[in-house]
Amino acid sequence: MSGPLSKLKVLEFAGIGPGPFCAMVLGDLGADVVRIARPGAQPDARDITTRNRRTVAIDLRAEGAAADVLQLVAQADLLIEGFRPGVMEKLGLGPEPCQAANPRLVYGRMTGWGQSGPLAHAAGHDINYIAITGALHAIGRTDDAPPPPLNYIGDFGGGGMLLAVGLLAALHEARACGRGQVVDAAMTDGTALLSAFMYGMKATGQWSNQRGENLLDGGAHFYDTYACADGKFIALGAIEPQFYAELRQRCGIDDPLFDAQMDRARWPLLKLRLADIFRTRTRDQWCELLEGTEACFAPVLDWDEAPQHAHNQARGSYLTVNGVVQPAPAPRFSRTPNADPVPAEAASLAQALQGWREG
Repeated sequence: MSGPLSKLKVLEFAGIGPGPFCAMVLGDLGADVVRIARPGAQPDARDITTRNRRTVAIDLRAEGAAADVLQLVAQADLLIEGFRPGVMEKLGLGPEPCQAANPRLVYGRMTGWGQSGPLAHAAGHDINYIAITGALHAIGRTDDAPPPPLNYIGDFGGGGMLLAVGLLAALHEARACGRGQVVDAAMTDGTALLSAFMYGMKATGQWSNQRGENLLDGGAHFYDTYACADGKFIALGAIEPQFYAELRQRCGIDDPLFDAQMDRARWPLLKLRLADIFRTRTRDQWCELLEGTEACFAPVLDWDEAPQHAHNQARGSYLTVNGVVQPAPAPRFSRTPNADPVPAEAASLAQALQGWREG
């Protein structure tokens, strides 16, 4: 593997959501990732978050399994597990035996509620974790229930991505002092951290608890999505006065009601008027007029359209691997570029160990 994390060895215990996503990100950046999965679980090229891995099938409850896994632990730089608190300890693979086998190991624990607290052992999913942070309440229209916002916030942003940051921070420290540590990554903590900007705006009186009435949540007429004549949608983000002015100029909006851009009392009426305007043309016609200008405009694309967009194609933002369209590794590096991803492959314990020794 090439990339800035080349030669980094990561041991991942198979799970769903944020743990595999974190391991995928590290693998995309060049890390050599070995995944421990239950027997019978075959690598699948369609499971994009398992790319760039060797998958070793081990029954962790079988006699001698812990000793086998500790052979890999002894060579690993990072470990990722996403079981409920206490499960790895019952398997004989908690932080103590692992760090006894490898004092420099950084041991990453990915959970929804964290390793401590009254909910630590409760079941949950992304929607539950983001619910207690204020983030879920803030998403949606004024008079509707908060919608499930996919699992970007808890699982991937506040979960897997922050786990990756924590692992690399702890690795940096471990290489300086020679001792690893445990990284307790909770999706509740991560989601709260992602909300720092909103809490700051609330503290200065620029954000309220009423969803759908604020600057960035669909309350403002100049920062929202609108339906077009063909039923497709466009997205506006013309916040700054000069961008707002260009939007008005290009759309021929000379109604003086639009002059007081930040008058929140006018926002509901101006949203209705903009909605009427955008229903007069198709999405492609609006793209011809506004895309690439200072109006802060973009078409709302679906999963099939996004890889075909000219900008995404020019940057290579999507790749096709074994017939599966998927996002390319990110970000980009000038001196140590990432390699194109490859599907996960099955390997034996001996093959995984040999691969790490040779790496």
